[in-house]
Amino acid sequence: MTTHPAPIVIGYDGSPGSVSALEWAAAQAGRAAAPLRIVEAFEIVIITRPSPGKVVPLEAVRTARRQRLDEVAAKIRVEYPGLRVETALIGGAAAKTLVDAAQDARLVVLGSRGLGGWSGLLVGSVAVQVTTHAECPVVVIPHGFQPRAAQAPTVVVGVDGSKYSARAIDFAFEQADAMHAEVVALHAWTSPYLTYHDGESMLEFDEDKVREEAALLVAESVAGAAAAHPDVRWSTELPEGSAGLALIRHSESADLVVVGTRGHGGFTGLLLGSVGQNVLHHTQCPIAVVH
Repeated sequence: MTTHPAPIVIGYDGSPGSVSALEWAAAQAGRAAAPLRIVEAFEIVIITRPSPGKVVPLEAVRTARRQRLDEVAAKIRVEYPGLRVETALIGGAAAKTLVDAAQDARLVVLGSRGLGGWSGLLVGSVAVQVTTHAECPVVVIPHGFQPRAAQAPTVVVGVDGSKYSARAIDFAFEQADAMHAEVVALHAWTSPYLTYHDGESMLEFDEDKVREEAALLVAESVAGAAAAHPDVRWSTELPEGSAGLALIRHSESADLVVVGTRGHGGFTGLLLGSVGQNVLHHTQCPIAVVH
């Protein structure tokens, strides 16, 4: 029985952000030899007040959107000969459409903001909803992102010892292997100093021991993925302080940042943890959120 590789789904609406996401997704599909599925949501908006001028029939709008999708797919096929490219124009809200279309996907990719987003928002509601509810990894391309011409690509992954972090590490090494990139395994630690109300009494601790334990946690967390991808070079970063801020700083020079949906210390009712949300809203490079 022949099994077909799972597709990479890209959310497209013609906005600059979706064009950047399409370029990233197409390159990824080419590296992975996976089908590329270009999905556009066709949402009907009903306006009750009268509109001056000619009313365009709904079917004509649908036909024009379908033609645009076909043209986009044709360009991708020229750029990536042999790549299987599918298109889907689906009626419904964008976030639900993408989540449903990605049920059999290996990855879903979208821009941080589309045509319907408020210009003041760093990340639109569709990106937030898809990263929260999609079952597969989601890659969000930040607004205005330009691929870096770095000779040595870098994938940065957040490590905290949780099961979500373990999945993120596996994904990071898979991406790094395909991209011929180096992995930076980042674990942020916080000083356990506790200052009492008098400002004098403090809890003593051995900083070297804390760092040693943090390094051991990273080594144990990464061991399986590193063994599965022996050609991928990796290193450890142990910054003190906020994990979110450390990942955002690294995003300024990285090619991809990878985080789990939640880590240790997160509220179980949250589908996307505070670190993931923080990085999603402020990253300077593509971010992958792994469930």
